[in-house]
Amino acid sequence: MASSGEEGPVVVDLRSAAESAGGEDAHATPLHEMESLCMRCGENGTTRVLLTLIPHFREVVLMAFECPHCNERNNEIQFAGQIQQKGCCYTLKVPMGQSKVLNRQVVKSDSATIKIPELDFEIPPEAQRGTLSTVEGSIMRAISELQELQDERKKVDPQKAEAIDQFLVKLRCLGSGEAAFTFILDDPSGNSFIENPHAPSPDPLLSLRFYERTSEEQAALGFLAEPTKEPGEPSHDASTVEANSGGQRMPHGSVGAVAGRRAIAQGNSDEISAALYRYSAPEEVDTLPSSCSACTAQCVTRFFSTKIPYFREVILMATTCDVCGYRNSELKPGGAIPAKGKKTTLHVQEFKDLSRDVIKSDSAAVYVPELELELSAGTLGGMVTTVEGLIVKICEALERVHGFQLGDSTHEWEKKKWDDFQEKLAKLLNLEEPWTLIIDDALAASFIAPATDLIEEDKQLTIEEYERSSEQNDELGLNDMDTSSADMAYNTTST
Repeated sequence: MASSGEEGPVVVDLRSAAESAGGEDAHATPLHEMESLCMRCGENGTTRVLLTLIPHFREVVLMAFECPHCNERNNEIQFAGQIQQKGCCYTLKVPMGQSKVLNRQVVKSDSATIKIPELDFEIPPEAQRGTLSTVEGSIMRAISELQELQDERKKVDPQKAEAIDQFLVKLRCLGSGEAAFTFILDDPSGNSFIENPHAPSPDPLLSLRFYERTSEEQAALGFLAEPTKEPGEPSHDASTVEANSGGQRMPHGSVGAVAGRRAIAQGNSDEISAALYRYSAPEEVDTLPSSCSACTAQCVTRFFSTKIPYFREVILMATTCDVCGYRNSELKPGGAIPAKGKKTTLHVQEFKDLSRDVIKSDSAAVYVPELELELSAGTLGGMVTTVEGLIVKICEALERVHGFQLGDSTHEWEKKKWDDFQEKLAKLLNLEEPWTLIIDDALAASFIAPATDLIEEDKQLTIEEYERSSEQNDELGLNDMDTSSADMAYNTTST
């Protein structure tokens, strides 16, 4: 692609640029140039590549192409770090006539989709590559790309070109703030972002939702969505399982339920007791094959179940990749889904309260009223830590996500707001004044350890159960959960 001249060595490809810039002195990485083909005129242009670290955010690869023959220009941003464990979906309500909202920074990765429901408009991932822009800039870029081929459309299909012209008028109204609309940024890789100027406080106009990727999204990101089948291996439908008797097909879930009930009815009581004891206090760790979420290589996940006093059964899982060194550990609640949610409030008054064990699940929201800090469910995932560790990890995550805004062009009042937040945090961790930690979990899968042998005697710890709302059940998928097949299998009397 490029040749070396007297001016110095030239990087031959993007991989070489990334590898040479990925050392310990990444902050002082030089700008690399390479000769590449211009897709417009067919001549050779110049691509400049820079691997840099956005403070408190992620490593990114910045690329800028320029062709001296036809003046074609193009710039792109790609993420050099790992794909996140969950996808993210940002929803921004843009009121009419508020230009400040349109000026919010938007980080869009290669896999992100932009949607505007009011116009039934969608920008797919392949239409706009990774960009660092604003809400207004994303809309104006879409207008520019739609406008490019209008002259040719008018010659071939005038009716379609006229419809696009009318649509562009509506889209320009949104870009200029003349109408209210909703800006949705959906990224299965979890590497996109919309600025929150009120951080670390919640933004009334911006909401964030984390979700598990579907098999199609996993495949689009390069993950092995389905296990490969050997030649000649029969294919089974995911919703039904073929029974052993007569080839009759039964609903998925009923086969396992019947087999479990038969095993209990016909099994040895000593064996069952030993199995139940091993489940509540395991003496060995089980393993299952999985794929690394960082490099997609085959690895092993180790897990075991145990019971925490005053809490419930939990499953501890740990994954280690020998190829890239990726490590991850998480805790999942076991047993049945509780009928009620749980809100746990801890009044932190002494230093020993900072050492209390904390279990935070994926479904838990965290509040610290004294900091005006609020984290929605799904943020940070599940973890086992302490009160002090939870607060520190929350603040590190806030700095990583929002801290890249604090550059040279940031207003002084924005920097002062973060400085004040850090001062308040230091006062809380030094216990200069009492503060409150609230963990609200709709699945009752979070826990704060009591300081006394009897949880009722711990006056600083308050546990409140509540009925989940219909919206919470819908977000958790409980409204669509159908267990009728399993219930019928357990209730049947046939063996």
